[in-house]
Parts: sequence; structure tokens; C-alpha cells
Amino acid sequence: MRMQPARRVAIIGGLRTPFCRAHGAYRNSSNQDMLTAVLSALVVKYDLDRVKLGDVAAGAVIKHSRDYNLTRESVLSSGLAPETPAVDVQRACGTSLSTAVIIGAKISTGIIDSGIAGGTDSISDMPIVYPDAYRTLLFESSRGRTLGAKLKPWLGLRLHHFKPEFPGVVEPRTKLSMGESMEITAKQWRIARRQQDELALESHQNAARAHDEGFYSDLVINYHGLDRDNNIRPDSSLEQLAKLKPVFDRSPKGTMTAGNSTPLTDGASAVLLASEDWARDRGLPVLAYLTYAKTAAVEFVKKEGLLMAPAYAVAEMLDEAGLSLQDFDYYEIHEAFAAQTLATLKAWESEQFCKERLGRDRALGAIDRSRLNVKGGSVAIGHPFAATGGRLLATMAKLLHEKGSGRGLISVCTAGGMGVTAILEAT
Repeated sequence: MRMQPARRVAIIGGLRTPFCRAHGAYRNSSNQDMLTAVLSALVVKYDLDRVKLGDVAAGAVIKHSRDYNLTRESVLSSGLAPETPAVDVQRACGTSLSTAVIIGAKISTGIIDSGIAGGTDSISDMPIVYPDAYRTLLFESSRGRTLGAKLKPWLGLRLHHFKPEFPGVVEPRTKLSMGESMEITAKQWRIARRQQDELALESHQNAARAHDEGFYSDLVINYHGLDRDNNIRPDSSLEQLAKLKPVFDRSPKGTMTAGNSTPLTDGASAVLLASEDWARDRGLPVLAYLTYAKTAAVEFVKKEGLLMAPAYAVAEMLDEAGLSLQDFDYYEIHEAFAAQTLATLKAWESEQFCKERLGRDRALGAIDRSRLNVKGGSVAIGHPFAATGGRLLATMAKLLHEKGSGRGLISVCTAGGMGVTAILEAT
């Protein structure tokens, strides 16, 4: 630890792979492959070859046991100095925003002068687990001291031992998937199907326009033949979205479809952060500053919706920053589902919610929707769980840099009833 006045945390820039639909172009890429690729690209872009950074924090939500030291192994293959330490962090969908907060806190307090925050996730390369009975059989066989002892456990082999158990994004305490949980919240907040489809369509249109205009040209690397996100549907329409069937509640009451939810996605992202002095000494531009951050958690089993924690985190962060919800030029709110974003916005506008749940005198109010996810959101771009926060940070930093003034709010919901939020300010 180090006692000293806080320093400003500069965001130098970020890069990511194109976000790719699972089991597609990245089907043979591992988490380490993708994370190494973006770290290596940062090294090249910012002339960091053989440079020792203070720390690198990254992680993955779904990973193999072989990746127990994922970030460190990626650093060793990235071109950074091998003396650069690294750590794995995992906070579900908030992973790479959380790693940025960790690196930023170390920079602010003087523990380090520079660092990288990131995340990666591959649905295509997810570990497949076999039943415990089969695992027990393998262990018993491996412990056998004689050939007979090694062969004996195999006499109990049965066909059901070969039935794989695929990892699922299911809450252990509720046994519901995120989508099933969000359907409940959508009904509680009366989020209509058409509202969700309208937000999804806007997400696709904004993302397509951003790519066409070249906004992402210096944020997205070429990886495995892709140079843009491949889930974006610029030719989508409300009529097409309306034809899709609900997938989490298949009854007539269901509103959430594959069209207004994020797709299963592969990808990685990384962001370079530093003190102002470190950036100046290396001649690197500062795009924006990470000024505030907040993480919150809710009692989601009985009291609150699984993905509603950002509503709480943002309120607490605004109080600490002395700002109102309307004091922002841009809002990057992770679209885990269109319904989640809409429910969060509706909660901030609700007098009852803000008084009873947030303990406030009045509602936080509405935001200017024209400032929301202006370069596309997760419904269109995709959502590799641990990588989305890095995408949001890099996008927001560039938006503020191009504007030359102002501030932006970032909000990410996560599994386990948590939310991670941050404020960025222009230089």
C-alpha cells in the first residue's frame, strides 16, 4: 500500500477483437489466443515492446482448468516485458470493467504507474464436463498399483457416463438462466415486446453506422479474417423482429427473443491505463479519465430482479460524484437484454422505486435516449461475457476524446445480482 494524494487515472486507449457469434470464425481460438492477440496489438500500437508495466488484470467467465494463470500466460506471449505481473479476475459480465477499476485504483494511489485491464470469453471453446461417476472411475483407475487394479474400475463403465454436462449461465440459487430471470423482471416492469424490439433495432442501426463511418477502425483489430463484428444486422426491421418467437417464456406472455437479447459471442478486449506523468513521458495521448466507479449487489432471490443492481450502483456513484443522471453527454449501458436496459431506465424514472429502494426524495429521472449506446450496444455487437466492459471503456473514451469535452456513464449488469458502473471524463 502507499499513502499519497490521489492521481488522475488516464485512459490511453483500448483494442478488441471483432466480436464473433459463437461456433463461427473463432471456433478454434481459445481464451488465451484471443487475449494474447489484443494484448499484442496494444503492445504494437503504443510501442510497449519489452516494456514493464505495473500490472495486467484480466479474466474469463467460462474457461478451462488449464487456464488457471490465463492472464499471466497471455502477457508472456504479448511482447510486454516478462517482468510484467498479471492477475486473473472474474466478475461475470462486469469482469473487464472491474479489472479497469482495480488497475485504476492502483494507479490513483501510486502503487503502479501503468497497467492493462481486459477480458476474454469463448463460448466455442467451453469446457465440457462428464458426470462425477465417470470422473471417480478415472481417478480410481489412475490410483491402481497393478494392472488389475487399474482395469477393475472400468468394469463399472456405463453408457450414461458419456453424457456430457455443458456449462450453463444459470444462477445456482434460483436455477434460472439470466434470460428466464429477466423475463420475470420484464413482466414486473411491464416492458413491452415492441419497446424491446425498438431498442434492439436501434442498437443494430447504430452499430452498423459506426462501422461504416470508420469509428471502430482504430478500436477493432483484424482477427481470423474478421475486421468488424459479425452479429450486426443493418437490414433488420421491426417487422422481422416481431416475427421471432420468445425463447425464455414460450407462452403468449413471453416477450424476450433471440432478436432482442445478446447472442452467444466470442471475443476479447483490453484497455491501457496510466498516470498522466507516465503517459507524458512516453509521448502517449490521453483520451479520457476514469474518475468514479461503483459496484453494487442486490438480494435477487426474494427482493429484486437479478440484473437490476446497476440501478443501485449508479445512484450511489452519482451521490459520490455530486452529479445528476442528466449530467452526461453519453451513456454506455450494457444491453444484456433489451429488457434489462429498459427496466433500468424505467427504475431511474420511477418515484416509487427511487424512494422505496434507493432511499431518495425523488426519481433520478429520464435520460436523453439519443445519447444512449450511440455506436451500438451488446444486442447488436455481441457480448463475450468478460470482454464487454473493455469494449464500453474504449468506446466511451474515444467518444469523449472526439467531442473534446464532457463526461460519460458506463453501466454493466452481472450474474449474481451485481452491477458495475463508472464515470469517464474528457481531458
